[in-house]
Amino acid sequence: MICCAESSKQALRKENIRKDNVKIMEKPACEGGTPVRKTPIYYGHQYIDEADVSAVVDVLRSDYLTCGPKIEELEQKLCDITGAKYAVVCSNGTAALHIACMAAGVKEGDEVITTPITFAASANCALYCGARPVFADIDPETYNIDPENVKKLTTSKTKAVVAVDYTGQSVQLDELLEHCHSNGITLIEDGAHVIGTKYKGRMNGSIADMTTFSFHPVKTVTSGEGGAVLTNDETLYKKLLLYRSHGITRDTSVMEHESDGPWYYEMVDMGYNYRITDIQAALLISQLDKLSMFSKRRKEIVARYNEAFSELDNIFVQKEIPESDTTRHLYILRIIPEKISINRRQFFDALAAENVICNVHYIPVYYFPQYERLGYKKGLCPNAEKLYDEMLSLPLYYAMSDEDVESVIKAVTKIAKYYAK
Repeated sequence: MICCAESSKQALRKENIRKDNVKIMEKPACEGGTPVRKTPIYYGHQYIDEADVSAVVDVLRSDYLTCGPKIEELEQKLCDITGAKYAVVCSNGTAALHIACMAAGVKEGDEVITTPITFAASANCALYCGARPVFADIDPETYNIDPENVKKLTTSKTKAVVAVDYTGQSVQLDELLEHCHSNGITLIEDGAHVIGTKYKGRMNGSIADMTTFSFHPVKTVTSGEGGAVLTNDETLYKKLLLYRSHGITRDTSVMEHESDGPWYYEMVDMGYNYRITDIQAALLISQLDKLSMFSKRRKEIVARYNEAFSELDNIFVQKEIPESDTTRHLYILRIIPEKISINRRQFFDALAAENVICNVHYIPVYYFPQYERLGYKKGLCPNAEKLYDEMLSLPLYYAMSDEDVESVIKAVTKIAKYYAK
């Protein structure tokens, strides 16, 4: 038995050790310490080289600034990269989702199942067609839409599922396709994050009924603004072409009247002006030449982050399904509230004080006032809501140097350790 005096000595020694550890622990900048960086680093940034600039200049000096040969060249390149039979490029990722829903026949009275952890366009595309978005919860470890929840929410009104490859990790395409096709539902893969990823060895873009891409500047490759829909279905392809360009065609096989001459065209359906310019197409063609290079670097950064953060017991690292060979668009840091004394906002601000400027992707879509007015309320998707409270997006882009990466790791580690419970 240890006597009371000896027990008191041991307690004092432990307390002194604890105090010494606090003394040597580096203070975060928000507590008066020195920031890990002198200059800010942001969560995303495009990479433009001289080949990109030259490609754009060549188009500016050509005869066509829009509706020219670069459009078909880009569409063919997307097919070559992904293995899809058809590609229709358009003005942005939102337009891509809209015309995909139209091609799927989504209309008033229908339901479209999607995830709440996404940009609003993934759900808005249903509203554009008069349909009702239905929000399925996410897997709490991968953060992608949960196929089992999709199955539970499927009704006779379900016309399409818009499954988002969140952060660039592929959704479980085989399971979703089997469910959708057995119920007469179209699977639209919202691949805004996913270009460069493979699912079971096949490039995403060639597997779902339709896959949409976005080429915003923070994505893996960019055209400034731009989007695309890829499909293997010729019927869907022809519809997509119409909906992209006012519902207008010069294809005599689908015209209803006899042609008046070589200038003649017909508007055979209601469509939109969702065209992309040759200027943007040229930039994206050049960017796609670097896709493998971009993908490799993003994987290196993610691997280094995962290695470093797996050593912190108050940080959760996003899990990946083995079927997905992922080119990550976003890197999500998730704090574990039970093991840290600050909340997500405080962690976010502490990183900003270190000159590591993060973001949050995303606010659950049904939190927005527009959706509240439609009758949606908090509590629909508990896993998604919990993720939102605990996550932020760290810097991740091709041009990050090793020094940049290590400074982000140092900032996160400093804060996580200082505020550990």
